[in-house]
Amino acid sequence: MTAALTTPAAPAAARTAGAPRQWRWLVRLHRPALIGGGALVLLTAAALVWLGGPLTDASAAAWKAYNACGFTPRCSYDQSAILLYKDVYNYTTFAVLTMPFLVAAWAGGALVGRETESGTARLAWTQGVSPARWLASRLAAPAVLTVAATGLLAALHRWAWAAGRDRVDTAKSWHDMDTFHANGTIPMGLALAGLAAGALAGLALRRAMAAMAAAAVAVGVLWGAVHASVPYLWPSVTRVSGLNGGPPGQGMFVGEGVLTPDGRASAPCVSGRLYSCRDTLADMGATAFYRDLHPASHYWPLQLVASGILLAAAGLLTYAAFRVLRRTTGTARG
Repeated sequence: MTAALTTPAAPAAARTAGAPRQWRWLVRLHRPALIGGGALVLLTAAALVWLGGPLTDASAAAWKAYNACGFTPRCSYDQSAILLYKDVYNYTTFAVLTMPFLVAAWAGGALVGRETESGTARLAWTQGVSPARWLASRLAAPAVLTVAATGLLAALHRWAWAAGRDRVDTAKSWHDMDTFHANGTIPMGLALAGLAAGALAGLALRRAMAAMAAAAVAVGVLWGAVHASVPYLWPSVTRVSGLNGGPPGQGMFVGEGVLTPDGRASAPCVSGRLYSCRDTLADMGATAFYRDLHPASHYWPLQLVASGILLAAAGLLTYAAFRVLRRTTGTARG
């Protein structure tokens, strides 16, 4: 059982003088990660600007030429531009969605985990920096940088996606799940939750590698939970059509089926125009197809509710980190 380390309170003058030193030490200690992370953000941002500008223009021109071909044999169009747009879009979307995992791994492995494992944190607590101030400094500035970086990439991703909408035939729809997450505020909320999860893991496990893995897994669990719950975070709308067609409407699907005298039922087939389907629907007493979905106007309500849940999770994880710190050191006052 690990005994708590009681840290004596530092004089007020020492705490005031220690704050600038703490910030300088934090930057110096994590300079490689800051440089590497900054380079990754700038590279992804440059790729998104390229995607939303020249690549979109080239791909749109290629699709225009392809659609003008009709059934003309040996029609000439720039297929490489179409494929390059698709590849760069997929790579940049993956990069934006990966950012929260990288933040969590860094927070658990280096920002907190390595310092608690090596004893650097305890040394700082004896140099005029209280445990609470030490942890706050490990969360405040990285949180600002995290929001700025992920917010920039999400904004650029949405701009690049919008540039190709209605111009590139293979452009993703707004409700494609990867596009949905990367285009809004969810990456920022998830990255902040990852930062808090990394701090908690580093304090609780005191092993850099274990904390890094635990933080990344925590972000994966949060992302999976948000991914599964998004369609149910806002009331859906219902579209109804006759039996000659299938379930109507486009958007983020929640559910679909047929309406019967007894209520709703799953659809055994997709169109009453087919003889076999017509007979089956008649036996069920089906009167119409229905589909529950979210139209494009629900995009921001869904994004903001999901982001609010992630911010609440980040707040709870931060609170838990300070509780673990208090239990470990015997104090969390600064």
